Amino acid sequence: MFRRLLIANRGEIAIRVARTAREMGVHCIGVYSEADRGALHRAAMDETVAIGGPLPADSYLHIAHVLQAAHDSHADAIHPGYGFLSENPTFATRCAEEGLVFVGPPPDAMALSGDKIAARKSMARLGVPVTAGVDRSLESVEEARAVAAEIGYPVLFKATAGGGGIGMSRVDRPADLAAAFESARSVALANFGNADLFMEKYLRRARHVEVQVLLDSRDGVGFVERECSVQRRHQKLVEETPSPGVGRSLRSRLIDTAVRGLRGLGYRNAGTVEFLLHDGQYTFNEVNARLQVEHPITELVTGVDLVRQQIRIAAGDGLEISQSELTRHGHAMECRVNAEDPIRNFLPSPGRIVSYREPTGSGVRIDSGVTTGSVVPPYYDPLIAKLIVHTRNRGETIQRMRRSIDAYEIRGVQTNLPFHRELLRRREFVHGDLWTTMVADLRIAARLRSRGPWEERVAAIAAALVASGQVARGATFPIERPSVAKWALVGRRERLEGGGHAVSPRRRW
Repeated sequence: MFRRLLIANRGEIAIRVARTAREMGVHCIGVYSEADRGALHRAAMDETVAIGGPLPADSYLHIAHVLQAAHDSHADAIHPGYGFLSENPTFATRCAEEGLVFVGPPPDAMALSGDKIAARKSMARLGVPVTAGVDRSLESVEEARAVAAEIGYPVLFKATAGGGGIGMSRVDRPADLAAAFESARSVALANFGNADLFMEKYLRRARHVEVQVLLDSRDGVGFVERECSVQRRHQKLVEETPSPGVGRSLRSRLIDTAVRGLRGLGYRNAGTVEFLLHDGQYTFNEVNARLQVEHPITELVTGVDLVRQQIRIAAGDGLEISQSELTRHGHAMECRVNAEDPIRNFLPSPGRIVSYREPTGSGVRIDSGVTTGSVVPPYYDPLIAKLIVHTRNRGETIQRMRRSIDAYEIRGVQTNLPFHRELLRRREFVHGDLWTTMVADLRIAARLRSRGPWEERVAAIAAALVASGQVARGATFPIERPSVAKWALVGRRERLEGGGHAVSPRRRW
């Protein structure tokens, strides 16, 4: 086992990795940029090392700076978390060249899975069904037009080196194809240094499900699928396991396909295979060669610490579990808590958190990178915490998640908690009718905008009153609405439903 582990990341995932590593008796070394000098993840480490300026390119993405920090702190291994350098095969190769163990897949397997075209070809050779499309880089608009005409609109441009939904562009008609092609190329070049695109058939009302896999040199384990269809701009917002749209037979096929596919790529360590479910079929989407943001829900329903298994595999100790020993208990759900304003099209909301209080209780887990007084910098992903709940079944999980959202208090920055509150009330979500564009199709954020910010503040106060027991769920009150000149009584009554929009007439914000 390693003695000293450098965690090349920040925020909640750096804290999460350190928690398990320290339980294993490993000395944890953190890194931080100038913007994160006062960040919470530094306190979770045994020691920390500065690695550069606030921009990711000058710190968390700067390979030489991260490797120098590892050498200066006498680290044996590096855990990359997710994002930043976690799926960079050059970084994994450099670690090996400099005598450091990379806690992740081998560079060759990472490069193969990270190239979307190569991954499609490899999966197809292994007999894994893939979405209709073209397995080559598109050289021109004319070539793209020919392919789109062959497979039929709508189509989807995807960056060959992309990830996280970046570099993807949907095209519904021929007139929009040229502009979408150029836009997707520009985004891909700016984000990945590679402008190459390929094309797939766009699948309407498809579900996004994924299978977590662990592989060592001998054994492989595939976990029950995770449902990840609630997205905005191809970015996940809510994940749950198991999927309400997957039965026992399909589950077995997905798990077998995922394990077989990654083993065929020469993969080791933790990885995730993503699928699209549509028209009663499933097709391969992509491989995520790292620990996923949503890994806690898998941990809660199985009792398996995925970070512990990652570290053991990298150290050569192998898996502690087998497929036959793996069991599942109950249902888990995760809501990503982002510092962004859903009323303003999910615009990031950097700033200082002036008040922070997490929900508590049985079956509630918070993976957070902030506390009261923390600064949310403008340079990084707006994820600040993950709210995860676990109960016996999906219905109870939704109820517990609603109560937890109502009890979550974050002031000083805008968050997407109002979005989650609205989503969990929707009939489609409650019934498990999920698809990848449902957030846009149902105009969930637009509904928040139509209510206006004052009503969201009323909702927050009402939720707090319900959570504290001062108001019974289902109570009704007339409410006062602030105007520029004075307070005015609104001539209507609002009903409290799941922490709805009501407040005592004399309670002001």
